[in-house]
Amino acid sequence: MTGYRVAIADGAEVIVKVDGDGQMDPSLISNFIEPILAGEADYTKGNRFFNLEEIRAMPKIRLFGNAVLSFMTKLSSGYWDLFDPTNGYTAIHADVARHLPFEKISRRYFFETDMLFRLNTLRAVVIDVPMDAKYGDEVSNLKVSKILGEFLIKHTRNFTKRIFYNYYLRDMSLASIELPLGLLLLMSGGSFGAYHWIHSLQEGVATPAGTVMLAALPILMGTQLILAFLGYDIANVPRRPIHILRRNIKK
Repeated sequence: MTGYRVAIADGAEVIVKVDGDGQMDPSLISNFIEPILAGEADYTKGNRFFNLEEIRAMPKIRLFGNAVLSFMTKLSSGYWDLFDPTNGYTAIHADVARHLPFEKISRRYFFETDMLFRLNTLRAVVIDVPMDAKYGDEVSNLKVSKILGEFLIKHTRNFTKRIFYNYYLRDMSLASIELPLGLLLLMSGGSFGAYHWIHSLQEGVATPAGTVMLAALPILMGTQLILAFLGYDIANVPRRPIHILRRNIKK
């Protein structure tokens, strides 16, 4: 983030970040900046999962961890078409970078993931760039057992903020009703069903069919509403680069 500030102050147009662990090929930099200069994206990031043959070189624990983290990031950031969220090979247009709240972005291992959340609040277009990573004998300092709780809390926080910003503060749509109503129906049906199931076990009698339906119906309706919300959210990924929009406004 210090580098971002200095690059912006020096008048850079596109800022590239390459990790210093020797796993990233600097010759790929042009692949990261071209979509930005062509007006196709505001931010690009590496994705090591395009080449299925190269994936075999990735340690199995990293492969599993990336899959889990990618799904969590899709939920919290809103970029459903991205993968490999912790990839540190990135490029960003300076006009977008200068609007990021640098003092609020997480440090250390959650940095790249939190960047995606912040970019979504700006409605920036983000795309993946295929790349291969090099793995030697180095030992990663990232311990899943230590960061799992921290990541879960931060993903939950970002998901809650993103939903509030995008569906209630910035805009209102049918999806703004589908999510809370779906959760309400799902929880009420689940609670009602659990209560009567426990009561039936204690009494040793079968639960009436009508009671089962009263529990099942709101659960089914709630599930459908939540799925409808997710469908809307997936389709709501930003598509128009904001640095182009800002440039047009200035003109």
